[in-house]
Amino acid sequence: MIKYIGVNDHKIDLFEGQYIVPNGMAYNSYVVLDEKIAIMDSVDGRFGGLWLENIDATLEGKAPDYLVVHHVEPDHSGSIVAFMERYENAKIVTSQRGLGMINAFYGKDYLQRSVVVGDKDTLQLGKGELTFFSAPMVHWPEVMVSYLNTEKALFSADAFGKFGALDIEDDWACEARRYYFGIVGKYGAQVQALLKKLEGVEIEGIYPLHGPALRENLGYYLDLYNTWSSYKPEKEGVLIAYTSVYGNTEKAVMILKDMLLDRGLYEVSTCDLAREDIHEAIEDAFKYDRLVLATTTYNGDIFPYMKEFINHLTERNYQNRTVALIENGSWAPLAKKKMASMLEDSKNLTILDTGVTILSSISKENLSQIKALAKELCK
Repeated sequence: MIKYIGVNDHKIDLFEGQYIVPNGMAYNSYVVLDEKIAIMDSVDGRFGGLWLENIDATLEGKAPDYLVVHHVEPDHSGSIVAFMERYENAKIVTSQRGLGMINAFYGKDYLQRSVVVGDKDTLQLGKGELTFFSAPMVHWPEVMVSYLNTEKALFSADAFGKFGALDIEDDWACEARRYYFGIVGKYGAQVQALLKKLEGVEIEGIYPLHGPALRENLGYYLDLYNTWSSYKPEKEGVLIAYTSVYGNTEKAVMILKDMLLDRGLYEVSTCDLAREDIHEAIEDAFKYDRLVLATTTYNGDIFPYMKEFINHLTERNYQNRTVALIENGSWAPLAKKKMASMLEDSKNLTILDTGVTILSSISKENLSQIKALAKELCK
């Protein structure tokens, strides 16, 4: 039997110091009740007291035998020391690397109170058996996932996670996509390797460290993870990401958006990178099959927010898309050249020859260029 003993965090403003989480975060922990009792991961140290209360209330006086540590990031390991002090006979179950990272974070050597497991090792709990699969760089090097045969349950660490506390209802795919590409997106090859390891494993429930347990329509979630980690577009559509100093570049963006909608391209998203959440833009850039970058020449380069955005894309292996470029420059427009240069090492990007060069304000020639670009993007 699996029971939830995690906590919700509504005090947090920025997850990992950068991701805006208006709906908070969940730090998930589960207990597997069998002849041996296993606690699956701890929680952020700020909620350690509440978590221990949840354990006590669930176990009703029984003591856990194991604390399984799939991932040592502090939002999941921050209460390990408190747990080990309370339950003196419990053992930590983790990878060799995980054991070393616990010591590095908390100055505790639990070697004599540990069960070190590797890929496809098992742990008998009684009727149930946990099988471990190493998942390095999904998204830290020590990560494991585990499979409980009696429940056909996958404890997936940060895989299949999402932003948002569990007492808030929101769209799973939107916040899971933003979470995936923000945090795990660089490691698509490693996610693909994990998915391959799990081929043939009969899974009826996925229990991530963030977000809800997934027990229905698992094919939907697995298909999305396969698409995301393969860097394939999820939908036909366009993100227009832009910066604008005096409004002329933004005006060009809105003209292009209207032209695309008039041509029947119904999924067109825009993001002012200086004013809106850049991670929402990253999400949409990976969601759609087409991207337009529009910015000004700035100090012989491109506007800083655009440079940051492109850096975010390339470090997450942005690929398999069509990209169009719009530049503005009052005397020496260089933005298209600079943006193309930043993308030149990205795989399977088609950068359209059709582009727009604005010299300060939009001219009749620019309107023709934008019209041509809209036609090219709708092919």
